[in-house]
Amino acid sequence: MTSEKKNLGTEVAEIPAETWWQKAWKSQRENLQIVIIALALAIIIRALVAEPRFIPSDSMLPTLRIGDRVVVEKISYYLEPPKTGDIVVFSPPEKLQEQGFTQDQAFIKRVIGLPGQIVVVKKGLVYLNDKPIVEKYIAEPPKYQWGPYRVPENQYFVMGDNRNNSNDSSRWGFLPKQNIIGRAVVRFWPLERIGQV
Repeated sequence: MTSEKKNLGTEVAEIPAETWWQKAWKSQRENLQIVIIALALAIIIRALVAEPRFIPSDSMLPTLRIGDRVVVEKISYYLEPPKTGDIVVFSPPEKLQEQGFTQDQAFIKRVIGLPGQIVVVKKGLVYLNDKPIVEKYIAEPPKYQWGPYRVPENQYFVMGDNRNNSNDSSRWGFLPKQNIIGRAVVRFWPLERIGQV
């Protein structure tokens, strides 16, 4: 009787064996957490910091060709406004949407005129405040006349480097600042043309 009482106090309950799916879940849980964190970071970076973009047209020749891929950074314009010469990616303004373009169809052009500047295109040159600008990056001089117009506050005058084959401000007007997604900074494809834009 005494030995039975002693045994009752020292018995240990048996732990049931883990099933195969419990073992698999434990071993894969850490990997799943890493994947979820990586996906969340990728979404945040793409939304707020930088994203890749594909060039679908020849409007930026010779600077950017069809099929080029660029990195568009989104932070600098929170700190300072766009500058003349910046290559910007933007969502279509209202006049382009009236032509059938949707908000998810991004455009890429070069900033030429800043708010308050007077822009004129004549005799193959672009003038800012009555002074011609030197443009070594264009495919050919513009063959049309435009302006003079003053760039409104919080808007920009943008043009494609392929002046005579570009759906830009000379056709649809000024670009509102709020439509700018970011600035193209680096071409990462094709490999033989990697570099700043």
